Amino acid sequence: MLRLIKRTWGIILRPSVHYSLGFLTFGGFLMGIVFWGGFNTALEVTNTEAFCTSCHEMSDNVFEELKPTIHYSNRSGVRATCPDCHVPHEWSSKIARKMQASKEVWGKIFGTINTREKFLNHRLSLAQNEWARLEANNSLECRNCHSAESMDITRQSPRAAEAHERFLFTGEKTCISCHKGIAHELPNMGQALLSPPAVHGN
Repeated sequence: MLRLIKRTWGIILRPSVHYSLGFLTFGGFLMGIVFWGGFNTALEVTNTEAFCTSCHEMSDNVFEELKPTIHYSNRSGVRATCPDCHVPHEWSSKIARKMQASKEVWGKIFGTINTREKFLNHRLSLAQNEWARLEANNSLECRNCHSAESMDITRQSPRAAEAHERFLFTGEKTCISCHKGIAHELPNMGQALLSPPAVHGN
């Protein structure tokens, strides 16, 4: 046993051309920490409202629409920022969403919605993409703040209470099924009859 330990330490400490295996392992470990720290920092920076609204496509369009809504300003002082609604909180889902968002960077570079007119022309497909994403994950981002279990329907209007009991509590529908215009203006829904819903991010 002692011989095995000595042999192992001999391998670790033996120079490989210029540096020992132990030095290279320790160096690799340190570089891994630096890389992970940089990656995580970049991830967090791109997960802020300031970053999301740093381009005029977002700040002049959807962000301006968000400001008058209850998600932006309300009596409790709790604000839902862009990432709260559009980026999953769970790490692996967040990474998948960030990878999907690379298409949005492509759109920024090539000016897909760099004018108000272009934005309005793409608005329906952009909205359908997001609605489809939220339908697929059972409105996960909504549920990060709004829990059906803690919902007191006796304090809701009769219409809302009935809808929640009939559709939400039974799982027949999810939040986005009924609350499509909750934070942003709805697109021209008449166009929805003419074009099929898109599935992937635009």
